Amino acid sequence: MKTLLWLPLLLLSIQSVAQTKVILDTDIDSDVDDVQALTMLHAYAKQGIIDLIGVIVTSSDSFSYKCANAINTFYDSAEIPIGFLKQQKNLSNFSKYTRQISAEFPHAIKTIDETTEAAVLYRKLLSQSEDNSVIIVTIGHLSSLQNLLKSEADSISPLSGKQLVNKKVKKWLCMGGTYPKGLEANFYRPDPVSTVYCLDNWEKEVIFCGWELGNKIITGGDYLKSALQSNNPVYRSYELYNNFKGRPAWDQAAVLLLDPNTTSKFFNINTNGYVSVQQDGSNKWHWKKSKKGKKHAFISIKENVDPETVAKTMDDLILQLESN
Repeated sequence: MKTLLWLPLLLLSIQSVAQTKVILDTDIDSDVDDVQALTMLHAYAKQGIIDLIGVIVTSSDSFSYKCANAINTFYDSAEIPIGFLKQQKNLSNFSKYTRQISAEFPHAIKTIDETTEAAVLYRKLLSQSEDNSVIIVTIGHLSSLQNLLKSEADSISPLSGKQLVNKKVKKWLCMGGTYPKGLEANFYRPDPVSTVYCLDNWEKEVIFCGWELGNKIITGGDYLKSALQSNNPVYRSYELYNNFKGRPAWDQAAVLLLDPNTTSKFFNINTNGYVSVQQDGSNKWHWKKSKKGKKHAFISIKENVDPETVAKTMDDLILQLESN
């Protein structure tokens, strides 16, 4: 009987080890795709695919961190720590939905002081993780990631930020850039210097999801409106943003890569080359060339895949949470 009592705990322990640890770095403010991307992570967590160990909010919107905490709380994950890019002088509320979501849905974090500085939280989460075990997903600009890479040894860890990344991170999934070349918001606005720094100093595997990919995949339309309950932060965010007229799924595409089966079904992973970034944040993929220390790839939709099928997969993923 004692063995039987311990069996569920053992299974939970095995599942916890098997789950991929994920840190999301989001600019949850100007567009609404961040909301669905965060919710997709909660769906993957419910499925046992990932363990969402932290959310970094890289935003100058004054309600952004509260909005992220409210979404986590709605999905029974209020304990997930929130990091915030604190060293910003001029915070304001410019989002179409963050203030309202913060007002309409419960959340524990009320002030910036209740968040952790973004780079500090990065360091804490990485230092507490097994080697080569964490996937960082960035769906905004890279200021916080740059601060992590620049961070020095401290009481949290004797390792520098770059050393922590090389020791603890498995890969980086980045929504940023346009492929094979172009100028995309996450890379150039508001901090192109951070993009250049991160790509120059990142030595682990990184997979880029470009603007041209997500622009083909439209979510947040009539299908989601008809299936979601109206007392849901995703519903309210899309309603407030553009009343379910649909939006490209730029950020969601990066999150979808956490599921290997879905990735192989929908996407090509192009590894034959590397990305370069200019000072203005513009980027270029260099086909059939390599650069020492760079393990770059970007994804594209397979020729036989309808973007609407990918969009429905994203919508259906978060709808699974409605029935739980």
